[in-house]
Amino acid sequence: MQLRYNYRASPDAAQRRALASAFGCARVVWNDCLRARQEAHAAGLPYVSSAVLSKTYITQARKAPERAWLADVSAVVLQQSLRDLDSAYKNFFDSVTGKRRGPRVAPPRYKSKKDTRQSIRLNANAFCLRGNGTVYVAKVGDIRVKWSRPLPAVPTSLTVVKDAAGRYFMSFVVEAEPQIIEDLNFTGPLDSETGIDLGLAHFAVLSDGRKISAPKFLRRAEKKLKKLQKDLSRKVKGSNNRARARVKVACQHAKVADRRRDWHHKESTKIIRDSQAVYVEDLAVRGLARGRLAKSVHDAGWARFLVMLEYKAARYGRYFARIGRFEPTSQVCSTCGVLDGPKPLCVREWTCMECGAVHDRDVNAARNILAAGRADRLNASWSAGKTGRIPAQRGEAGSHRDGQPTVAGILGL
Repeated sequence: MQLRYNYRASPDAAQRRALASAFGCARVVWNDCLRARQEAHAAGLPYVSSAVLSKTYITQARKAPERAWLADVSAVVLQQSLRDLDSAYKNFFDSVTGKRRGPRVAPPRYKSKKDTRQSIRLNANAFCLRGNGTVYVAKVGDIRVKWSRPLPAVPTSLTVVKDAAGRYFMSFVVEAEPQIIEDLNFTGPLDSETGIDLGLAHFAVLSDGRKISAPKFLRRAEKKLKKLQKDLSRKVKGSNNRARARVKVACQHAKVADRRRDWHHKESTKIIRDSQAVYVEDLAVRGLARGRLAKSVHDAGWARFLVMLEYKAARYGRYFARIGRFEPTSQVCSTCGVLDGPKPLCVREWTCMECGAVHDRDVNAARNILAAGRADRLNASWSAGKTGRIPAQRGEAGSHRDGQPTVAGILGL
């Protein structure tokens, strides 16, 4: 499996200028090739191939007087920019034809030098790791990197990123094999399974009754963000003072995002360490983020948290599955299985009229998620055995039921 490792980089003044030039050249190649394909489409001409674009807008353009500055950066940067454009078009075409699952992907757009995120991509021919801890980037030099952890293998590609706060990062892609249980200091029983109900009052409620409080990083930083945003609004547009104020706002938002990401990593690792199988609801976060709870939904960061759970489960040999978003997890008694009907959000505890069991709303939903996940997994294993195939192992995904989102079903309410 492929893993990405990010590290903070500290280029000097000359290297920052060289990286700015590389960002600009990659952006120009992207825009030129995108414009050529759009004009060909508007004129009814065939799709322009990558070979023609590479010859016209990279090889020949580097020799032309009006594009001679393209030769100041590595040709690998320009070729990778064209490959990224090809990938963007492929994702768009696959989404239109139905080959790509998930939300509809928009066609590629033009890039601007005012974009908050600038990046270049390099393959193994354009960078190398030095023995003194620096990373050599072609036509940029040896850049200092803060190695917070060692790389598990030799990287196959490198992406240099400059974010809105002016920070530089190096993102390495490495090929890694799934690790054994001992690598994660597994402490739970070998047959432990966990159902997770995500919410806003509590970030997550587990099927064993544990509740993870929501840290609400954005809410806690709102006072300072409000002051910085007010200072930014009072600056003259286009002035240096406004540019500095914008960077201050971006730095504060970056701190909030870093804290949330770090917390997500720690909590997801704890859950994967203590469980052999994890089941969650198939959330439609994008739909929820358009409602009146949009700020709280974005502050929780459910989608990123579930992605972390999924890839960590695959990495450490755990089983991860999502149940259908239409499952009535908050309406069914987890003790006797009777459908008790929908309930308003103000009802946090309820008593089953059939068996008399008293349920906490979120804990009951987590237990129902666990039961539904187990059923889906058994059905997938039975179906595979019926057709003569090998039953699904812990690291393989079972069948999933697709559906459209509802607020009550997504939140497990």
